Amino acid sequence: MQDLGNYPHIRQSAIRSLFEIFEQSSEGTIIVDRDAHIVWMNERYAQRFGLHGASEAIGRPCESVIPGSLLRDVVKSGRPILLDMMDTPREPLVVMRLPIRGDAGEVIGAIGFALFDELQSLSPLLARYQAMQQELASTRSQLKSRQAKYSFAHFIGTSARSLEVKRLARRSATSDSAVLLLGETGTGKELLAHAIHNASPRASKPFVSLNTAAIPETLLEAEFFGTAPGAFTGADRKGRAGKLQIAHGGTLFLDEIGDMPLPLQSKLLRVLQEKEFEPVGSNEVLRSDVRLIAATSIDLEAAVRKGTFRADLYYRLNVLTLAVPPLRERLEDLPALCEAIFDALQGRHELHPEAMALLGRHAWPGNVRELHNVLERACLLSDDSVLDYKAVATAIGTLHPLPETQDVAAQTGEVEDFHQARANFERELIRKALATTAGDVPQAAQRLGLGRSTLYRKMLELGLSS
Repeated sequence: MQDLGNYPHIRQSAIRSLFEIFEQSSEGTIIVDRDAHIVWMNERYAQRFGLHGASEAIGRPCESVIPGSLLRDVVKSGRPILLDMMDTPREPLVVMRLPIRGDAGEVIGAIGFALFDELQSLSPLLARYQAMQQELASTRSQLKSRQAKYSFAHFIGTSARSLEVKRLARRSATSDSAVLLLGETGTGKELLAHAIHNASPRASKPFVSLNTAAIPETLLEAEFFGTAPGAFTGADRKGRAGKLQIAHGGTLFLDEIGDMPLPLQSKLLRVLQEKEFEPVGSNEVLRSDVRLIAATSIDLEAAVRKGTFRADLYYRLNVLTLAVPPLRERLEDLPALCEAIFDALQGRHELHPEAMALLGRHAWPGNVRELHNVLERACLLSDDSVLDYKAVATAIGTLHPLPETQDVAAQTGEVEDFHQARANFERELIRKALATTAGDVPQAAQRLGLGRSTLYRKMLELGLSS
């Protein structure tokens, strides 16, 4: 008959031997009590975490020595964590954590082993983990580069026109409908597109912009839809994601959409209607979940009449339309804009009152972008911190007088050219129509036989407001 009295002794010897094997072969060993305070730690592990000796760790909470330690969770739950990855300042470790139970079965502590160096069989797992970490870091970096840069606070201005634009833009942010931004170059259409995205429920998703006028027509479709592997000569063998795919779940901003080729317009219309698309050279249909914001500085209604822009696409885009006013229609914003530009230039410049008055007499055909360039040029060319009339006049170059100044010139008998005469005629005609309709733009547009967006554009060009 077997002697059962030796079984507890053998069990205790096995436990002791197992502990000694793990302790000797592991990269580190640590034991904590029921409060997750360290009661023992081997010297190798102590040195790995910057301690001069293991005695420095005794009595301290495990997290204060090993950031990210889960031994406290093991003590609380009583459940082991057999294999896990733990980041350390030097390299990741494969760790095992086990609860320690008393005679009555209660959890009285936990023990952890770091098994990195000796388990060569885990090297594929470690390599895969490190590759995943690198891929995650790369994805985070790409996502960060696809985040919107501006908010409504960056659209400087407290004039009535500026406040109205920001009010409508904020309202559009709550919807998923397409937004069409109309306005001259340099008025801040792209800035507003960023701000709308940042204020929308899609703010945490990508913001992707595409300037349709800046990309050759032959490459625009591939840039927009992406390509399948080897779709054409010179194409990426692995295929390439297009802007639609990159912007999935977020916002796609199409700048200068009025310059988009007609064939691509029809494909964009399908994306908006069917919420799906096919990469170039592929038969795979991909779902599209993007919020579209488009911008243009041309008259889309006129382009529709000429046949250079699809009417059905125009109506699909013309849901929420924002007319961004030119700088000459919100000159009261000039002081705030100048201050913001000086802050961005990180200089200590300011404007002499005569220089500010000169800025108020310029029509700013390049709008806020031109203002930024003028002030930057003046700062670079001037040795004084206060920019005077001469410095600003030199930076502006050719002064474009405001439309009101042109009217005065015409009344004093000065000869005006054909373009000035036509502008003056259109301005007066629109003024009368607006006066007749008490400032109601849609009614005025109907009286004049113009589309609403066309009238808005004309008003922007001629320096009129409703």
